[in-house]
Amino acid sequence: MTSRDLRAGCAPRSATIRDALIVIDRSATSVCLLVDEQGHLLGLVTDGDLRRALLRGVGLDDPALDHATTTPHVVESGTARAAVLDLMSALRISVVPEVDADGVLVGLHTLSDVVGADQLPNAAVIMAGGRGTRLGELTKDTPKPLMTVAGRSILEWIVLGLVGDGIRDIYVSVNYLADQIEEHLGDGSRLGCTVRYLREDPDRPLGTAGSLTILRRERPDLADPVLVMNGDLMVQFDAAKLLDVHRRSAAVLTVATRSYQHEVPFGVVESENGRVTGISEKPTLSFDINAAVYAVDPRALQWLPEGRASTMPGLVETCLRRGEVVTAWPIRSDWIDVGTPEDLARAKGHL
Repeated sequence: MTSRDLRAGCAPRSATIRDALIVIDRSATSVCLLVDEQGHLLGLVTDGDLRRALLRGVGLDDPALDHATTTPHVVESGTARAAVLDLMSALRISVVPEVDADGVLVGLHTLSDVVGADQLPNAAVIMAGGRGTRLGELTKDTPKPLMTVAGRSILEWIVLGLVGDGIRDIYVSVNYLADQIEEHLGDGSRLGCTVRYLREDPDRPLGTAGSLTILRRERPDLADPVLVMNGDLMVQFDAAKLLDVHRRSAAVLTVATRSYQHEVPFGVVESENGRVTGISEKPTLSFDINAAVYAVDPRALQWLPEGRASTMPGLVETCLRRGEVVTAWPIRSDWIDVGTPEDLARAKGHL
């Protein structure tokens, strides 16, 4: 919802039932959000609340706040679309206000916005075939993408995020404990999409890019860029925006990046020809790291070797050697690569 639309759906604390009905009529969201002078959310009143009040004989000039829910269910600013959808489904509600840390209204999620994104022509590939050895015993009997975070598997969070951004054609690359993943996701219908599987030979793992050669064989008709990402990421990003930026850049491949800071625990001495020119005490270094999310043109898939393992960083290097344009797209929201028990605990909010 745009800021203009949000303002159209709001009314001051002094609003009457008549005022609230006018807001609901012009905003077409079935709710009126009551706010104070600083924008703090005071209450939410629905068209049903107002109808029931009028049937009880309340006048149109009665204060709307008297008939509002003053502690409505809300989400914090930046909450993932999948989490909003989960809340709506659990509570059977169709609107959820979004507030910042101070309780100031910053947005309104509606069910049609969350699940009604225009369908994109692009397919997505989720790499979910790895053994997850760094997680030790946790992945002995369960594939890493099926580790549970906030009541859902990592893989489900990824799929729901893609579906919410308009991607309905999803492939999952499987190898280790593939039957569990296939049973868990099924055909994708319960998640609002079509899920198909790129099945590797268990004795010949193909790495983070090799399974794209299976897609190349199965979908020779691919005309639009493919979104490729690892199946062990807890990440929030706008897939539609990434694909749009990729298209407008005329790149053959776009790499999503994430800023990473590292504090050197010592003083760093700067010198030239043996003479000290400066010293920095415990400086923080900043790097752009590979976020393991990519937009890939179908023609780049032709450069992957058939029948042997390959990696996405290797494909990037291939593109660069061929003189092709490769661009970077920054992800600034939460991003966790669930590779170790500590990463999993952090994703669960335990660290």
